[in-house]
Amino acid sequence: MLPPRMAFATERPRLLDDAMGALARHGARISHRDVVGLVDFAIPSRAPRFHLVDLAGGKVETLLVAHGKGSDPDHSGWLQRFSNVPGSEASSNGAYLTGSEYVGKHGRSQRLIGLDASNDLAEERAIVVHAADYVGDEVLRMQGKLGRSQGCFAVQSADLATVLARLGEGRLIYAGK
Repeated sequence: MLPPRMAFATERPRLLDDAMGALARHGARISHRDVVGLVDFAIPSRAPRFHLVDLAGGKVETLLVAHGKGSDPDHSGWLQRFSNVPGSEASSNGAYLTGSEYVGKHGRSQRLIGLDASNDLAEERAIVVHAADYVGDEVLRMQGKLGRSQGCFAVQSADLATVLARLGEGRLIYAGK
């Protein structure tokens, strides 16, 4: 199934193509193919870059998302590198399967299962989707960039319910640059 070309995809069509390739490659593990999360780490943290893409309807909602400290050691606001190494506090690229929701140290959160060699330690590293106070408009006004996670996909508190509802369990998140 080819998704409609969304407005954001005209600027970064390869990233969308990579996500669609991951959806095809990992299709047996992905039970829901109606919505995918697409994280474009090629743009700075000050810009919304977490796209919730409705593949059937073509609707896209775009939100702020932080990257890991180890991916941006100088805290420039730009992701410099990916890592899958435990303790790296870096973001990992590739395809993730959304897992179960739980309540942990960051409140409501969603487990992620890394599907590629570049992120297959996501569960061991406790890479999840969660809300964080270092993500939001107030942080951008004060710092000009978001704070950094320990490799998790951290969103602003006001957006967490939307992300969890739209993605749910059994969908694809694809992160790339």
